[in-house]
Amino acid sequence: MSRIQNAFDNKKAFIAFLTAGDPDYETSLNNFRAVIEAGADLIEVGIPFSDPIAEGPVIQEADIRALSSGMTTDKVFQLVKDLRKDYSIPIVFMTYANPVYHYGADEFFKNASEAGADGIIIPDCPFEERGEFEGSAAKYGMDFISMIAPTSEDRIKTIASQAKGFIYVVSSLGVTGVRSEITTDLDSIIKLIKEATDTPAAIGFGISTPAQAAEMSKKADGVIVGSAMVRIVAENGKDAPAKLAEYVKSMTKGL
Repeated sequence: MSRIQNAFDNKKAFIAFLTAGDPDYETSLNNFRAVIEAGADLIEVGIPFSDPIAEGPVIQEADIRALSSGMTTDKVFQLVKDLRKDYSIPIVFMTYANPVYHYGADEFFKNASEAGADGIIIPDCPFEERGEFEGSAAKYGMDFISMIAPTSEDRIKTIASQAKGFIYVVSSLGVTGVRSEITTDLDSIIKLIKEATDTPAAIGFGISTPAQAAEMSKKADGVIVGSAMVRIVAENGKDAPAKLAEYVKSMTKGL
């Protein structure tokens, strides 16, 4: 069983996303440290990419800042190695198919696993095409995380039945970003997932307030927060670690 399961043991998981290398390597490393020590149960490490099609402007701009600071995939692996010196928290990469293809899938997963990553999310890889990556991920002990969206409909049970690690439930149509209201019928989606698998399901896209986090945690096994945290980094620069810690504590309090 992968380390990812530990995030959901006897509690609702708070999953925190940050872009690696935003705004620079050292600040980014300190940001992840602050988030972990403030109580995150699992972290998603975004590998900066020039064409992140699932991301809204907040995370797109973070990718640009990270790439401009010289961040590369190998440096992301090093960042995870640095975190692993002190933390055993589950770590999952969020990236796109192109960077993995460009790097070479087998080499990518080998190096990702050696760095200490437990899983990967590739939003632009359709469920039917996951075999191009899933085999290499499994070979090196990494879970290939499935995503289920409101548009998945009659495929929900099929996707859920083959899921590994946890299931990323997309709360809303469109790209990532803070939303004032989430109106999707998530109860029905979660019900179908639970009928097909015991794999934990976490809701992401749009969650930014403690009230939203508390509400979503009643429906699912965890919540995923990204854009709101990346915005804190954008607004506070090198002073972001303390602000992120404060934010994570406020978000986890109601879970």
